[in-house]
Amino acid sequence: ARSRRARYAHNLSLLFSLFTLQALKPHSPKSPKMAACKMLRQQLRSIFSYSSLGNSCSDGHAIQGFCRAHGRHLATSTKSTSDDHQYDLVIVGGGIVGTATAQELITRHPQLRLAVLEKESELAAHQSGHNSGVIHAGIYYTPGSLKAKLCVKGLKMTYAYCDKHNIPYKKCGKLIVALDPEELPRLDGLLERGQQNGVPDLRMVGPDGIKDIEPNCVGLKAIHSPHTGIIDWGLVTKHYGKQFEAQGGKVYTNFNVSKFGLKAESKENSSDGLTHPVEIISSSKESPVISSRYVVTCGGLHSDRLAEKSGCDPEPRIVPFRGEYLLLSPEKSDLVRGNIYPVPDPRFPFLGVHFTPRTDGSVWLGPNAVLAFKREGYGYLQFSVKDLADALSFRGLRKLAFQHFFYGLKEMYKGIYIKAQVKQLQRYVPSLQPEDVVRGPSGVRAQALDRDGKLVDDFVFDCGTTDLGRRVLHVRNAPSPAATSSLAIAEMVADHVENQFDL
Repeated sequence: ARSRRARYAHNLSLLFSLFTLQALKPHSPKSPKMAACKMLRQQLRSIFSYSSLGNSCSDGHAIQGFCRAHGRHLATSTKSTSDDHQYDLVIVGGGIVGTATAQELITRHPQLRLAVLEKESELAAHQSGHNSGVIHAGIYYTPGSLKAKLCVKGLKMTYAYCDKHNIPYKKCGKLIVALDPEELPRLDGLLERGQQNGVPDLRMVGPDGIKDIEPNCVGLKAIHSPHTGIIDWGLVTKHYGKQFEAQGGKVYTNFNVSKFGLKAESKENSSDGLTHPVEIISSSKESPVISSRYVVTCGGLHSDRLAEKSGCDPEPRIVPFRGEYLLLSPEKSDLVRGNIYPVPDPRFPFLGVHFTPRTDGSVWLGPNAVLAFKREGYGYLQFSVKDLADALSFRGLRKLAFQHFFYGLKEMYKGIYIKAQVKQLQRYVPSLQPEDVVRGPSGVRAQALDRDGKLVDDFVFDCGTTDLGRRVLHVRNAPSPAATSSLAIAEMVADHVENQFDL
């Protein structure tokens, strides 16, 4: 027993020596202090076989993790009042990608302190809570592409997650309907594409098959996807957040990030400047300053601006496009049973109008696609001089507008005159009448554009080259169907985080 106590005292003295060295000011990799750190780590690893001690002398949280792993706590002479706001990793953005990523990371690394920062008063305040609520099957996307793989995988993961956590959804299916002979080759190509992507149980149906599935719908041929579903993605996002908190994570709302900073040194009697060097400052004086070792941003409509705050390139730029829906009157909600979609026209950047039932029993029709005058501009009267000037001054938007000028005018016209949008919808459901609809909700899509006016249709991850930039990973573009793919995207982002930050 005396021998064990002696060994314990010796090992503890080694640990305190390492902690003392890492609390000193930064030093070069070849300095005697760094050599001493490495030697102490090797001794500790050989004693405890614990590999999570970091390779950097500034990695104080690795030491704290070491102590927690062995049921011992490292005592310090003083405790800073800011300790409650120090984290190993902070996720900026409380949308569906941010909360799914937070949930995935805390599941993989329960020993780490994690937090989510959301600028609104609740999670899913924007794109994640303002969308059509469709669980997509993965038909449209190029075979072998990341979007296709993540969507097909995400659909399966979504249904499994919802079954496990009793989140309501409905597999109402989907028809992609060809109305004109020139659409038939594109429809055949979509069926082949979906089958190559591994979308289950796809089949082509003719006019009679269309009637069997959707009695009020007409068309020459259609693809039927029985596993396409509907769900409340806002509810799913909030459930991700609750799961994250249940596992020990912290969610800050009303935290609008105004600045990322890098601490040069730690405060007196504290090593937080070295172990938690990134400062995240809110635009509100009432919010605390958050300190973190690393940061991941999933900023959606503000992803480009968040990236610029840590020194990254301003492009690709986010341009907000508003989609305006019509709402089918309740007494006419039996006009459709499931989702009815058009065959995409490759000449235009957006999908086109469709019929979408909702989990609450309502039916959304649309949307169109028009430039929003504000990044969270859900109506024509919501206006931001800064946001609009930012969009119009961007070369990429001007090029896109020039290429699709008449298409854009048509979309604006449909937004103003309901009958124009109803006329397009009547091509699929002739019995629909203008008096059957009213103006409905709208959503804003964060569309990433490059400087040549091309839609950025792939995932974009970005990190800066400065000391600050290397500690911040930006998810700059998570293209549709990001909600369906959210759990699969979260796995991919978590892999990037682990590789980038050597977690």
